[in-house]
Amino acid sequence: MRILITGCAGFIGYHLCESLLNNKKIKVFGIDNLNDYYDINLKKNRLSSLKTNKNFIFNRVDISNEKKLKDNFSKNKYNIVVNLAAQAGVRYSIEKPEIYQKSNVNGFFNILENCKNFKIKHLIHASTSSVYGNNKKFPLEEDFNTDKPLSFYAATKKSNEVMAYAYSNIYKLPVTILRFFTVYGPKGRPDMSLYKFTNAIINNKPVKLFNNGNHIRDFTYISDVINAIEKVIFSKIENKIPYQIYNVSSNNPKSLKKFLNEIEKNCNKISKKVYLKLQKGDVHKTHGSNILISKKLGFKPSVNIEKGIFNFVKWFNNNKI
Repeated sequence: MRILITGCAGFIGYHLCESLLNNKKIKVFGIDNLNDYYDINLKKNRLSSLKTNKNFIFNRVDISNEKKLKDNFSKNKYNIVVNLAAQAGVRYSIEKPEIYQKSNVNGFFNILENCKNFKIKHLIHASTSSVYGNNKKFPLEEDFNTDKPLSFYAATKKSNEVMAYAYSNIYKLPVTILRFFTVYGPKGRPDMSLYKFTNAIINNKPVKLFNNGNHIRDFTYISDVINAIEKVIFSKIENKIPYQIYNVSSNNPKSLKKFLNEIEKNCNKISKKVYLKLQKGDVHKTHGSNILISKKLGFKPSVNIEKGIFNFVKWFNNNKI
């Protein structure tokens, strides 16, 4: 089996490649544009680790580059595509929406076109819990309305879901959309709260708590996310229109204060806190139902927040960049 992972040098992409490479029957192809949204050394370190496996092949390709992407698909004859390439970040999308349009909308259109033209058996695409906007009914279910995103990042991901449905309906392209809920763990992105909080505590710097620390998040550990993606990769879509959406969540939300308290325990330090107002584009609470993916694919999260934060802080202390 030949699987393409776009965004392979990213947080989820790296962990997925690493896991799939344990299966000797799978050849993993990775593409990434290696942008500098966060420290490129972290991405390069992930890639260096993956390149030690002979079944991993990397090419530097930006999915918004139509010609390069088409050449890559033509050359490698993929069976399955997992599209994790995207410009991430809710707040950054308010400052630089044009970057999100280029990567998340134009780039995803290129992915769809190549999956259609090269007859890909299954496209798995990363969406986000942000598409639910400021929904007040919990837990969030896949059939809830997602027409009111609070950020342009969420809007691009919502557009991806609609575009994918159209391609699935018109061209019978099998597509599974995965809405990820606050993924965390070792080798995570430096712009995410776990990395920022741990870094601040260890270096005796203040921790910034937006919304006065009253956020509630459905934190989902990276190994559980990878388990969910792999279950989808090896599944078939049985719907008349071969299109499916799943939440990938712990279904066990925690307050940001509880999250911070666990980091403090593992660092053996109490943080200095700065309380700030709610930022534009942020939602107060996320809590995703994972009943559908559990019922259909047998997905069950296994890492609680205490274990997850312990694993991250241990990694962070051994791998300071």
